[in-house]
Amino acid sequence: MTVTRSELAAMIDHTLLKPEATQADVAVLCRQAVQLQVYAVCVSPTMVGAATEHLARSGVKVATVIGFPSGAHQREMKADEAARAASDGADEADIVIDLARAMSGDWGGVGAEIAAVRAVLGRGVLLKVIIESALLSPEQIVAACRTAEAAGADFVKTSTGFHPAGGASVKAVELMAATVGGRLGVKAAGGIRDAHSALAMIGAGATRLGLSSTAAVLAQLDQLESPK
Repeated sequence: MTVTRSELAAMIDHTLLKPEATQADVAVLCRQAVQLQVYAVCVSPTMVGAATEHLARSGVKVATVIGFPSGAHQREMKADEAARAASDGADEADIVIDLARAMSGDWGGVGAEIAAVRAVLGRGVLLKVIIESALLSPEQIVAACRTAEAAGADFVKTSTGFHPAGGASVKAVELMAATVGGRLGVKAAGGIRDAHSALAMIGAGATRLGLSSTAAVLAQLDQLESPK
């Protein structure tokens, strides 16, 4: 498929979620985000305030993660973390579902925590739901996406990038996109480190990408677009 550099950049959440990342690292991330003209940065909850200050009036959004990376947090804790992130200036929140509930088929419990986060965020903050697709069966992926949609999510997202089961795959993105049918966005994240992989995810139906190697991916796209 044909995607220009600017079109690809506008689909990227430029991501830094290493637990040891400092405010200086976040400042660098934000400068890169402005230079590369990406859609958003994605940072840890403690760094939302700093990112918001760095990106003021830049047009680049600030996203953060909730219940990250395990998802094994009490519903009230996830809701409180989301509320604090919104108060600090987050435009978007990516919540990790309770994977134990998902694996045991407790979709009511999964939906309840997503709905609790949606309630504290209101409609002013975009909500993405991380389902850890590499861990789930196809049937569970479908159930997770349907649960997220019913609970008020704006996006479903493949992965944290931290789970040993793996990150995004073309098959998972295709299934997620088919399940939400354009009613929700689909974010592919985890292990996308080159332009070919990024384009494959978009071709499969991803409408947003989570990347930490953004500059390298965009540079590779430039090479692909260059006349031979």
